[in-house]
Amino acid sequence: MKYLRSFLATICFGIFGIGSVLVNFLIFPFIRNKKELCADIVRYLWKFFTGLLVFIGLIKIDIKKLGKIENKIIVATHPSFIDILILMSLIPKSTCFVKKELASNPILKNIINSIFIPNDIEIDALEEKSKKILDSGFNLIIFPTGIRHRKNEHLKIKKGAALIALSTGKNIVPIKLSSSEDFLFINQPFYAVGERRVVFELEMCDEIEINKFKSESEIFTKKQITKEIEKSLYGL
Repeated sequence: MKYLRSFLATICFGIFGIGSVLVNFLIFPFIRNKKELCADIVRYLWKFFTGLLVFIGLIKIDIKKLGKIENKIIVATHPSFIDILILMSLIPKSTCFVKKELASNPILKNIINSIFIPNDIEIDALEEKSKKILDSGFNLIIFPTGIRHRKNEHLKIKKGAALIALSTGKNIVPIKLSSSEDFLFINQPFYAVGERRVVFELEMCDEIEINKFKSESEIFTKKQITKEIEKSLYGL
């Protein structure tokens, strides 16, 4: 069974890779300036892929709570490589930060440069791009720990989300996302899927209103917001 699941995972990721390449070269060069259309295509591409993983029994997505999210900063826990695919397939008009290597990858750069934000730019440019994408009505997804972690690992929450929230004036929506076991974890190959279906559990928490954290000290305000994010995601 384990080898069959590994084979099915290889087939799924092969389909995903081929589909991404075709979309990158055949569609996105002609629609890069139409951000909403780009976002819709990315969403349905991710939705197809995650749906395929669900259909063949590799994963299950258990949505405990997820309401309508519009024009918000989304902060989420980060158990797997496919977190962003799950979130973007479920939440319309969303984007995120990506590694600079992807932005320059010739196989994916048309998709990446359409709506995503590279994470290697200066902080001022990062704030400016974040504000521009949020002001256009998008959601911005951030994994505030910066690295993948398990449900019982309460890694340090970085202050980047708080900084962007303060500079853009947008509220924060925390989302708890966890997996029943490791799946595409750190240094784990895509075919290492184990013998059991992996259950991803998703729960949206109460919105964090930024205007409640105004103070004379920006440093203190960022600490307050970051602490609130930590409280929401970890229940501390």
